[in-house]
Amino acid sequence: MAEITPPADDPGEVAAALKLIVGRIARKLRQSHAVGDTTLSEVSVLARLERDGPDSPGALAEQERVRPQAMATTLAALEQRGLVSRRPDPSDRRRMVLTVTEAGRKVIGDRRSESVRRLAAAVEAEFTPAERRELVAALPLLERLTERL
Repeated sequence: MAEITPPADDPGEVAAALKLIVGRIARKLRQSHAVGDTTLSEVSVLARLERDGPDSPGALAEQERVRPQAMATTLAALEQRGLVSRRPDPSDRRRMVLTVTEAGRKVIGDRRSESVRRLAAAVEAEFTPAERRELVAALPLLERLTERL
């Protein structure tokens, strides 16, 4: 694959190159999980519930930008595998909320650990110590960029 080196004085070109490269990294990490493993939609819902706490199916559909029917399918699969639980909302007993279970937290943790292992193996195999120092030096810049988005 050709190296991407945009002119540093063109913010638009730098932004386009960053988006392309970060997208490729994320895609490769997502593709690494076994067939039959938790789907990307399922992982996204689990991560949202873990991060934000219990929520209703309708709110989850809105936040994930999917139709309520698609969310219902995703939630049914997660419930069937014991990764989320459904309970009445304590403030409105007519409404149901979903919560990530310990099994769901384990799935998220395992996926994150596998991604970190894959990244570490690639960094060790492909980069010299000097190149690794360059990657480390870029991390604060990437973090600052993330905070501005």
